[in-house]
Amino acid sequence: MNITAKQIAELRAKTGIGMMECKKALVEAGGDESKAMEILKKAGTLKAMKRADRETNAGIVESYVHSDGRIGVIVEVLAETDFVAKNDEFKAFAHDVALHVAAMNPRFVSKEDVPAEEVEKERADFVDEVAKSGKPKDIADKIVEGKLSKYLDEICLLNQPFVKDPSMTINDLLTEKISKIGEKITISRFCRFEIGE
Repeated sequence: MNITAKQIAELRAKTGIGMMECKKALVEAGGDESKAMEILKKAGTLKAMKRADRETNAGIVESYVHSDGRIGVIVEVLAETDFVAKNDEFKAFAHDVALHVAAMNPRFVSKEDVPAEEVEKERADFVDEVAKSGKPKDIADKIVEGKLSKYLDEICLLNQPFVKDPSMTINDLLTEKISKIGEKITISRFCRFEIGE
């Protein structure tokens, strides 16, 4: 199949991925742009996974203060090199994360950061709640795990739907940026201030 330069340029404009990778994806997808985007997305996830073991020793501290001045956020986002940390796309990502933290008020970066005692307390509360329904134990256990998973998704930054695009989580956005920028990126910590809290 003959892939035109225009098709490649359009896909590159939409994804920000290099011309050769866009061409390869279009060839594999038989010229279908939506299929090519899926191929690139899967490839990006694989690339992000390959970079997971690398160290992030550079980065930026980004701040965001909501327009009424009542909420402020400081977030630390790390990359492998200073070159990437100074990149406009990396800075925009850090800003989006800070804005998201201001809007959605997560308590932890990831599920691994939630203290075990808090997880167990919530699980016990859900067990008590579900026990009152009289459901069989195997079904009750699944309901408890579902409720616990939902609770953790709500309080953990990486699992929350991105405030600017709820069709993706912050983790999806992070994976996309890793694929696009080509380095491991880590949201290491954040602090949110709100007047009166």
